[in-house]
Amino acid sequence: MAGMLPRVLAVFSTIILCFTLTGCGDDRPEKIAQYQQLSQQRLGQLNSMLNAGELRNATLLNQYANLLKQSKPDLVPLLDELAKDAGTSGPMFQSLQRRVSELSSADNFVDLDQQLEEAQNIYHAADPSLYNDMLSDPVNVVADLSGGQLARVNSISREAAALANGNEDFGAGSQLVGNPSYGNWQTNSSGMSFWAWYGMYSMFSNVMNPVRYDRWSNNRGYSYYNDVGRSRYTSPKQATAQNRTYENTKKAFNSQGRQFNSPYAKSRTGSTGLSRQSTSTPKASTTGTRSASASKFRSTYSKDSSFRNSSSRTTRGVRRGK
Repeated sequence: MAGMLPRVLAVFSTIILCFTLTGCGDDRPEKIAQYQQLSQQRLGQLNSMLNAGELRNATLLNQYANLLKQSKPDLVPLLDELAKDAGTSGPMFQSLQRRVSELSSADNFVDLDQQLEEAQNIYHAADPSLYNDMLSDPVNVVADLSGGQLARVNSISREAAALANGNEDFGAGSQLVGNPSYGNWQTNSSGMSFWAWYGMYSMFSNVMNPVRYDRWSNNRGYSYYNDVGRSRYTSPKQATAQNRTYENTKKAFNSQGRQFNSPYAKSRTGSTGLSRQSTSTPKASTTGTRSASASKFRSTYSKDSSFRNSSSRTTRGVRRGK
C-alpha cells in the first residue's frame, strides 16, 4: 500500500497536467483552425464574386456612386471612397481579412471561448448573402446623399423610418455612424463622446452635424450594421471599445442622477427584403458578450449544414438579388 500511494499521486498529477497544459479532450483549437480555413475559402469566393459583379448591392453601389458624381461633383472624393465597398479594397472586406489573420494568435483573445466565437462570426460574415445585405448601408448612404433621387435598398424610406422610430435625422451618412470600419467614438476634454470619421469619410462633416454619442444612442435611426449585422461585423476588440464608451457615458449620466440606455437596447424598425442568413443572425445587443458556451459551439458546429454545399446555394441566392 505504501508503494501504491506515490504511483496514484503520479497518475493524478499527470491527469491534472494534461488538462492544464494541453486541455485533454478540448476540441476548440481544432474548430478554430477549421473555421479559419473555411473563412479563408469563403473570402476567396467573396473576392471572386465582387470582382465579377455578382453581388447585387455591390453593383448598385457602383452605379449609384457613378450617377451621383455627375450631379454632385463636389462629392466625388467621398463617393469614390464609399464605392470601394463594392470591391475588395473597402474597409468592410479589409476588416474581414484582418480578423481572419488575427485568429491565428490566441494572444488576441481573452480565452478560447471568445476566439471560437470570433471564428464562427467571421465565417458567417463572409457569407456572400450576408455581405450583400451589409452593403445596403453604404448604398443607402449614397441614396440619401442624392436627396431622394436614388431609392434605398433593403430598407424603408428615410421619412418612413423617422416616423416609425421617432428618431432624429442626423443627416446623410448616419447609417455608418457606430460602424468601426468608418470611424470611432472619441472623448473630448469635457468627457463627451462624439463620432470621428476615418480619412476621406470626414467629408461627411460637410453634410451632417457632429454626432454626440448620448444623442445618437437615444435617437439613432435604423441601419443594417447597428440593428442586424453588428454581431457578425464587429471584432472582440471593437466590441470592447464600444462597450467602454457605453459604460463611461452611463457612469457620467448616473452621477447626474439620469438614466442612460445602450444604443443597442432595442432594435429600430426599417429592414426590408433581407436574406435568410441575416434574419437568423443574433441580436446586435449580444455583441461583445460570450453568450455561447463551448457546448453550444460544439452542437452548432456539428449540425451546421452551411458547411456543406454552402457555396452554390449562396451564390445562386445573391445573383437573384433580394
